[in-house]
Amino acid sequence: MKKLTLALTKGRILKETLPLLREAGIEPLEDVHTSRKLIFDTTMPDLQLVIIRGTDVPTYVRLGAADMGVVGKDILLEHGAEGLYEPLDLGIARCRLMTAAPVGWRSDGPRIRVATKFVNIARNYFARRGQSADVIKLYGAMELAPMMQLADLIVDIVDTGNTLRANGMEPLEEIAAISSRLIVNKAAMRSQHDSIARILADLAAAVEGAGHAAA
Repeated sequence: MKKLTLALTKGRILKETLPLLREAGIEPLEDVHTSRKLIFDTTMPDLQLVIIRGTDVPTYVRLGAADMGVVGKDILLEHGAEGLYEPLDLGIARCRLMTAAPVGWRSDGPRIRVATKFVNIARNYFARRGQSADVIKLYGAMELAPMMQLADLIVDIVDTGNTLRANGMEPLEEIAAISSRLIVNKAAMRSQHDSIARILADLAAAVEGAGHAAA
């Protein structure tokens, strides 16, 4: 029988996903943090893990290279979730997607300039508000854009807010609460329903257990 493949997002999400998988009875057979491999067999013989960039996870799952994936809600909002089921909020890697600006900033014109890597989210957000916005795509250090007069505002992920404060900025409005989601390829859900449903049930129990432990 064909192995199921679960695509995991590198970085913080991976670190917070592994304990949930362990609670669900799924552990990689090698240390994913020290190995240079990208694909890992697990204690579940019919499941393997692949570890990739978060922005690539929905593509792998949508096109069937992976059957399931773990990815931040921000990626799904930005790139769309067509062809995917999103059956489970894992409740990990929580943060907020927000607008932010230099402390005391006030708009002084009909258009604003917004720097972000979340171009689609930003355009949709300001369009819904009826605000004319020129969206500038950047890939990092968003706080620098207002400091260098490249942009008025930024749209970015905010966790503690310490980076904003250190650079003379403040969060303004929340666009979305972000956490990591389990996504499933629609065709795989039909063809491998029993196996995927079992993993979903085990992960849902692990998430519930983690929630009770945190409380």
